[in-house]
Amino acid sequence: MQPVQSDQYVALLAEKKQLIEETFAPFEMPDLSVYASEPLHFRMRAEFRVWHEGDRCFHAMFKPGTKTDPIEITDFPIASKSICNVMPKIMAAINESLVLSNRLFLIEYLSTLSGDVLVTLIYHRQLDDEWLEVARKLKEELGIHIIGRARKMRLLLDQEYVIEELNVDGKLLKYKQIEASFTQPNARVNEHMLSWARECVKGSDWDLLELYCGNGNFSIALADQFNHVVATEISKTSVHAANDNKVMNGIENVEFVRVSAEEFTAHMSGERLRRRLRHLDLENANFGTVLVDPPRAGLDVDSCKMISQYPNIVYISCNPETLQDNLKVLCETHKVERFAMFDQFPYTHHIECGVYLVKK
Repeated sequence: MQPVQSDQYVALLAEKKQLIEETFAPFEMPDLSVYASEPLHFRMRAEFRVWHEGDRCFHAMFKPGTKTDPIEITDFPIASKSICNVMPKIMAAINESLVLSNRLFLIEYLSTLSGDVLVTLIYHRQLDDEWLEVARKLKEELGIHIIGRARKMRLLLDQEYVIEELNVDGKLLKYKQIEASFTQPNARVNEHMLSWARECVKGSDWDLLELYCGNGNFSIALADQFNHVVATEISKTSVHAANDNKVMNGIENVEFVRVSAEEFTAHMSGERLRRRLRHLDLENANFGTVLVDPPRAGLDVDSCKMISQYPNIVYISCNPETLQDNLKVLCETHKVERFAMFDQFPYTHHIECGVYLVKK
C-alpha cells in the first residue's frame, strides 16, 4: 500500500473533476459542483486481514493481485481518528491472548463521527465461552463494541450497530448503522451529499419515491421536504435499520418497503403485482420526484424508463460509466439542472456523482 500523500489531495481532486467534466460533456451539463473530503481521517469503516508470523499477528493488506505478500499496517491515516486510536490497542490485546489470536483472519472496524466504534473479529474456528470472557473484558477496557464471527456463528457482546449523528443543514439526524451492512463510508461528504439533495428538492409540494434506500440515508434527510415518502430496499437488515431510524428521528411520513427496484417497476407497470406494495395506494400517490441511489451496475432498462415518467429525478451514482448509460435514456425526456461530484473515496479512482434532472 502506498503512503497517503495528503499534500497532493487538491491536485488529485482536480484530476477527478476534469475527468468527470470531459466524460459528461456530451450531455450539456451545467457547471460541476465539487464537494471535497477531508484529506485525512475521513473513512468511517475499515477492514484488514490478520497475518500470523510466528507467535505474532498484525493488520495486513496486500498489493493488488497478491495474497501471500502482506504489508503490515501500523498506521492508517485515512481511517477515522477513533479507528486509528483503537487499532494498536486491539492488536496488542490479540498478541497477548491466544484465545483472541487463534485462527483469527479478519478484523472489521465501523465507527462514527462521535467516536463510537464496533469491532468485528472473524475466525476460522468456532468460538466458545472462554472467547466470550476474554472479548468481554477487552470490550470494557477499550469502551467499544465487539462481535465475534465464525462459520454459521455470530456472537454479540452487546449490540450489532453504532449510532451515527449527521449535521444536515443545521439539523442533527441519527442513523443506526449495522455491522456488515452498507453505510456511506465518508460521513462528512455524506453530510454534503444530503444537503445537496435537499437543496435540489427544496419547496416540493408532492410525494417522493425512492429506490435503493438502504438504511434510509436520504429518506430521513429529505422527509420534511415532501408530503409523503415511499422508499424501497431489498436488504431486510437495511429495512429494519431504516424503520429504527425513522422512529429515532421522529419521522411519520415515510414508508419503507422491502422490494427490489425491479420488483417495484414490475408492480407499477402492472406486469406483476407485489403483495407488499398493495397497502400503499401507489396509484393515487403524487410522486413529483424520484430519487435513486443504485449499486455500481446502475439502473436496469425497465427501471430507467419507469423513473423517466416522473417530473423530477435525483440520481446518486457511484459509477460514472453506468451513469452515462442511464443518462442516455433519461435525457430523452429530462434536462440536467444540477450536477455534483462528491469525493467519497479520496486517493482512489472511485467517484460519486449527483445529478438532478427535470422534465423537458
